Amino acid sequence: MLQGFHWYTPKGGTHWKWLKSQLPAFEKAGFTAIWLPPPGKCDPADDEGYAPYDRWDLGKYNQKGQVNTRYGSEQDLRDLCSEAGNHNLQIYIDAVFNHMASADKTEWVKAIVVSHDNRNQEIGDWIDIQAWTKFEFTERLKDPEGRQRSAKTWTAEDFDAVDFAENLKSWGFTIFKIKGKTFETEVSRENGNYDYLCYADIDMDSASAKDDLKRWGLWMLRDIKADGFRFDGLKHIRTFFFKEFVQLMKTHFPDHFSMGEYWDSNTRNLHQFIRNTGGMISLNDVPLQLRFYEISKAFPRNSYDLRNLVQGTLSAEQPSLAVTFVENHDTQPCQYLERTVEPWFKPWAYAFILLREQGYPTIFLPDWTGADYTDKNRHVVLHSHQWVLRRLMAARFHCARGHQQDYFDHPNTVGWVRYGNDQHAGLAAVISNGSREGWKWMHTGRPDTPYVDILEHRKENILTNDQGWGCFTVNPESCSVWVPSDVLPWIYEMIQ
Repeated sequence: MLQGFHWYTPKGGTHWKWLKSQLPAFEKAGFTAIWLPPPGKCDPADDEGYAPYDRWDLGKYNQKGQVNTRYGSEQDLRDLCSEAGNHNLQIYIDAVFNHMASADKTEWVKAIVVSHDNRNQEIGDWIDIQAWTKFEFTERLKDPEGRQRSAKTWTAEDFDAVDFAENLKSWGFTIFKIKGKTFETEVSRENGNYDYLCYADIDMDSASAKDDLKRWGLWMLRDIKADGFRFDGLKHIRTFFFKEFVQLMKTHFPDHFSMGEYWDSNTRNLHQFIRNTGGMISLNDVPLQLRFYEISKAFPRNSYDLRNLVQGTLSAEQPSLAVTFVENHDTQPCQYLERTVEPWFKPWAYAFILLREQGYPTIFLPDWTGADYTDKNRHVVLHSHQWVLRRLMAARFHCARGHQQDYFDHPNTVGWVRYGNDQHAGLAAVISNGSREGWKWMHTGRPDTPYVDILEHRKENILTNDQGWGCFTVNPESCSVWVPSDVLPWIYEMIQ
């Protein structure tokens, strides 16, 4: 899939239209799905989408200063989703269910401060605060169609904590837990209890809140014609809610797809979430992305033992539910979870996720188009890797099928073979972080067959012997993807 946005996607309300214009090219390149950013109205209206004000306003009502969202109008989004189906592309919507932001009015509530480091620890006494918890959606609810979407207004009954008290002008990040509320237990145990993340935290004990979120999900699949969801911040939300949500979606839309972000590098916690949700939600392979980052940052570069690359990753332990990625909007430069894979290794990391049997690979939009932005007094230029990615995706489409055999037996040079099937030729890939030329003696199942490196790092042809074995070479700190020479016409046709 393509992650069709990044944190610094330009403002101006043209992004949905731009994505629609690119659909033919995305289809030809081999993409089968696009993950879109949160589409609802925020405050400000051109926010990135992760501070949701009104999920039911996709750019149709004049709320929070303008009609459009950062990415465009509701009609633009509808047009994008409709046209995507004509190009065999699915659309996954980013769903932010943890919190809401920028309420219309305050309400007086009793609350108590809790510790940042241990949200189970209360500090001081109960106090009266003005909490921003009243969401009225006045402009949308003036419209009969908008009211038909959802007539619910939100109040303090729907939240369990906030991070600002108007009467105290608490401009620091202070967590106020509302009296009568408890933090949910089916969440990450970081900071004692990681239910609270930011803004007005949705209370999953509120039946009307849960019902509104579920109806929104059905509306996105039925009316907007999305094909699934990417859930934000899974470790902050009661797991049982997601089990209910996905079961309801599958009842009405059996083929919909659900994935989510549980940001944890320990697979034990990922497996726990998978068990709690009945294996219905795929997860980002955060541990694998950490491996890519560590390899790219290692000094000297050959100090990282590549034999450990897949150990302790979701791809190795639960491959059918692993969504693999190299970069995303949270890890890109200037972001809170910045963990950027260095440019020298990024293409080889993509070779790893695109050409292997395990995982559902994701390509980050700036790695396809490039990006240029400034934030926090840093000017960032992310270079496009499209030339390499096109070849890797063509190799995935035409060759990377069938049984996989790994050759992870050297600290600086590892490889694998895909044996192919009746319609696909198979391939051999080799990755190196070594300071010298490397090689892997690997069995392809194709005797007396010439192979070429479609990445053009190695110029020679390699001929397998009469038993299908070949010595596949790789340059220092590089990657080579060897495919049978007879598939080159189909690969070149795809990358033109």
